[in-house]
Amino acid sequence: MTYRALPRVLCSSVIRSVHQGESHGGVYLVDLRAGTADRVIDWSDDSIDWEGRGGDRGLRGIAFHDGLIYLAASDEVFVYDREFNKRGSFRNRYLKHCHEINVARDRLYLASTGYDSVLEFDLATQTFSRAWMLRYGPSAKLVKRIGRRPRPRSSLYDPLGNEGPTPGDTTHINNVWPHMGAVYACGTRLGAMWKIPHADRAGGVSAFATVPFGTHNARPFRDGVLFNHTASDRIVYADRTGATRASLALPTYLPEALEHADLPGDLARPNFGRGLTVIEDSVVIGGSSPATITAFELDSGERLASVNITMDVRNAVHGLEVWPFDDPGS
Repeated sequence: MTYRALPRVLCSSVIRSVHQGESHGGVYLVDLRAGTADRVIDWSDDSIDWEGRGGDRGLRGIAFHDGLIYLAASDEVFVYDREFNKRGSFRNRYLKHCHEINVARDRLYLASTGYDSVLEFDLATQTFSRAWMLRYGPSAKLVKRIGRRPRPRSSLYDPLGNEGPTPGDTTHINNVWPHMGAVYACGTRLGAMWKIPHADRAGGVSAFATVPFGTHNARPFRDGVLFNHTASDRIVYADRTGATRASLALPTYLPEALEHADLPGDLARPNFGRGLTVIEDSVVIGGSSPATITAFELDSGERLASVNITMDVRNAVHGLEVWPFDDPGS
């Protein structure tokens, strides 16, 4: 794929360590071919919960269905048309600290980090239909200490009922990916991508692939898995045992060019990789901080294009998807 064939992408960003009244994120339409970025939504809301790191601030996951755009905030999903007019929103009692969202057919899947859960939303009936919990028990820390990856306990529950889990973030589920009759869940504390078969009414899960702790945006890819290896500032394609097959370094900037680079690293740091999409399994597009979108040819490692939105290291890309409303031939 040539540079001129690169698409526009839609990305959300979260701005960390900002003060009340400042913008703390937005949504940008980025043209990788032209090298431009237009802010289409500025996410500023006086009702935001300012407790905790990142928590309720900013828009995160992005999904598309039937001509509409779905944007996830912490405990609410907002619906926009392609001109970015708000068309509605919906919530659920078990949706908290939502991260990535993805659509398969007429179902929207949501990573509900604050409940160790994956939620399923029926787009045809506009109701939440199923939910799965993946939660560590008290022995998980001991298992990690002896060098093994703990297995979360799993259960299926009704997101409209009263028998769901209590709030908790033990596995930090941050990504959900529907694929070939199953839903795949991963998170920074899981150390594996877990497969949830659609047909399993008991809520059972199985380990699909080994991934490093701390990863974002993990998904089945080719015969392995693709993810943001955030700790090493790289996008990695690995086989299911965790062996690296390709590794793409995210762009770096000179320290003197950065804004707010003096903040502690646990609040904001450059090169933090999050946000990931692909084109025909050959071109990988990733996000990083300060808010930057970069396209790579996976097999050669060639960097095809990179668009920087801001040099403020607090501004980190979160959700990232190819914009589906352009004419492919344009």
